[in-house]
Amino acid sequence: MPPRRKTADVAAGCNSLIIDEQHKAIPDQYKAAATTSHHVADMIADGWNVVITHGNGPQVGFILRRSEMAITKVPPVPLDYAGADTQGAIGCMFQRAMRTEMHTRGIARNGIAVVTQILIDG
Repeated sequence: MPPRRKTADVAAGCNSLIIDEQHKAIPDQYKAAATTSHHVADMIADGWNVVITHGNGPQVGFILRRSEMAITKVPPVPLDYAGADTQGAIGCMFQRAMRTEMHTRGIARNGIAVVTQILIDG
């Protein structure tokens, strides 16, 4: 029987995807996700199963600001949809970066991105 793999949760605060004020664009955020993915792939190569969790505060703020600026042209984006939008986009970012890193290393593992909903007690 093969040895059991250890499991780790890597929590990436999504401020970590914004390097500085000049690097907020999606390609810049992807580059930051790729850097994180490189380190996560090191863990996987060392025998870990990894779950990457992330926040999305700044990214939701960007969507709401764009929505506010375009209010005379298109309907606004509700907060819960902005949250789901960024969960999916950031999940896609990490999934692509991980797939690239794993392929580069010749590691035959796949990842998935999952959008979730939670209820927070006020």
